[in-house]
Order: sequence, then structure tokens, then C-alpha cells
Amino acid sequence: MGIPRTKSAQPEDAYIVNITESIIECLHPKWNFGKVKLNVIHTIKLVNTNEGPWLPDIWLTLVDDDNICRIPHGSKGFDQVYDIVSKYDNFNFDNVTQSMSSTDNEEFLLWTKNY
Repeated sequence: MGIPRTKSAQPEDAYIVNITESIIECLHPKWNFGKVKLNVIHTIKLVNTNEGPWLPDIWLTLVDDDNICRIPHGSKGFDQVYDIVSKYDNFNFDNVTQSMSSTDNEEFLLWTKNY
């Protein structure tokens, strides 16, 4: 019988996503990854980097009139935020699929607000 295996810590485990009716923010013990107001988000994208596996390599990026919030894929709260924003009209699910299968440094536009 061996030593029981436990889930090893992933870089995404250190991020905390707070969601209220009006804001989404992403915190880290060492850095703040921003806060946006839900009612003024105008751009949503996935940003892929080559920083994994030591750092998160896919970031859901929300942009409002004044701020940017970056949430790493795999962090607790990512799925909740994705569920909220993926319901926006004309959300680009094809770009989500492309992002998840890409290993390049790229940005994938998922949604922009029509003015």
C-alpha cells in the first residue's frame, strides 16, 4: 500500500473570484486582477499565454468602461462567471472552442457590446 495521493496544487487554486449582483472581481494573495461592473462590461475575450503549467495560461478577460478583470481558467469561480457572460446575445462559442484547443499566445474575442 502506498501513500494516498492528493490533488496537487495548481496555480489557479490561489485565485479568488467574487461575484455580486453588480461586480465581478478576481483576487490573488499577492496581486489584484481587477474588478468590473457587470452593467458596463463592453468586451469579453479569452487570452491564451504560454505561461502554463507554472502559471495560468488561459484568462477570461472582462473589460468595462474603466477597468479590466482577468480570471484564470480553472480557478474557483471561473465557471460561474462564464455561465453569466455566455448568456449575452451573440456570445461567440466558436472562439471559446478555438481558445481551448490553442497553444499559441492569442486573444479570442467572445463578445462586444453593441452601442
